[in-house]
Amino acid sequence: MMSKRVLVILGHPSAESFCGALTDDYVQAAVSAGHEVRVLRLDALDFDPVLRDGYKQVQPLEPDLLQAQADITWAEHLAFVYPIWWGGVPALLKGFLDRTFLPGFAFKYREGKAFPDKLLKGRTAHLLVTMDTPPWYFRWFYRMPGLHQMRKTTLQFCGIEPSKTLMCGPLLGSSADQRGAWLKQARAIARH
Repeated sequence: MMSKRVLVILGHPSAESFCGALTDDYVQAAVSAGHEVRVLRLDALDFDPVLRDGYKQVQPLEPDLLQAQADITWAEHLAFVYPIWWGGVPALLKGFLDRTFLPGFAFKYREGKAFPDKLLKGRTAHLLVTMDTPPWYFRWFYRMPGLHQMRKTTLQFCGIEPSKTLMCGPLLGSSADQRGAWLKQARAIARH
């Protein structure tokens, strides 16, 4: 297996969460498999998560977001670790995406074309998500909005191909054995 440049993005506002544990285990396994790994813990970044004027004006990027864009450019593979809240991604992760996956960086519209150029193509991604809803219910009754948003309307829109998804849930009331099994799955995914 060839080594890859991997960027792991923890989208939970607390590194002490189970998402934090998933991130730590994923990183350890990826490093032990020979991958070069960088980690972005969004709770530790200093940035305004609100895209103030949409794309009408350029909102200067804070140093942490400039570094995040450099890390995304460097990466061949990204891993997003986040909880599903209200069916979608948490506000911190959504704000990060709004501020970093910008026109000219992640995508670019051209006159006469209905769909943009995908400026981040050639990269792959893993999604590791936690939820209190049973995954089967999230899939069949809610239709997985927080995964479709990331897979289709964010990552694939920019050219990043999601390759694996790990859904951990319901987290609420889960046993230590169940959490251990999810951590083991995260480590297995990280090695590829």
